[in-house]
Amino acid sequence: MANINFLENEVTEFKKTTGELKESIISIVSILNKHQSGRLYFGIKDNGEIIGQDVSSKTIREVSKTISENIEPKIYPAVNKIKLNGKECILVEFEGDDIPYLAFGRAYMRVGDEDRQLSMKEIRKIILKDENEIGKWERKVSDYTIDDIDEELLKEFIEKGQKAMRLQYIKIE
Repeated sequence: MANINFLENEVTEFKKTTGELKESIISIVSILNKHQSGRLYFGIKDNGEIIGQDVSSKTIREVSKTISENIEPKIYPAVNKIKLNGKECILVEFEGDDIPYLAFGRAYMRVGDEDRQLSMKEIRKIILKDENEIGKWERKVSDYTIDDIDEELLKEFIEKGQKAMRLQYIKIE
């Protein structure tokens, strides 16, 4: 890759080395809880200076394994060796919408380029919001059209709903 100027933000995190793996996991969780996807680079200072690091297949496996073992619910990020400005770095790309995510049993949220631990009240709010969104099935887009409806099956469903006193004011013709 060519010379690139990087900046940390709400979806991008830099770590100098994999020696900062624990902090990296917290950053991944923080980003997931706010944006559901992001990137983390090893071999880049906080100020965006690319310093590189030694990257072996063992290093890649260690990063992948540590992420897998310490984030709940589980995620399976893409962990790859890349070259930036001629220096070896590691890029971790991750996504997930099963929030809240926990790192080492704790929840975090990204605020700017910082990771903040969430209180129980904030965690409850996230869970309730997520449950409400899941319940909004009528907002989900379908590939089916009106021509795909089985009219007889629909009439049967409506009749059952009326008999169970769950549907009212619908006249079936």
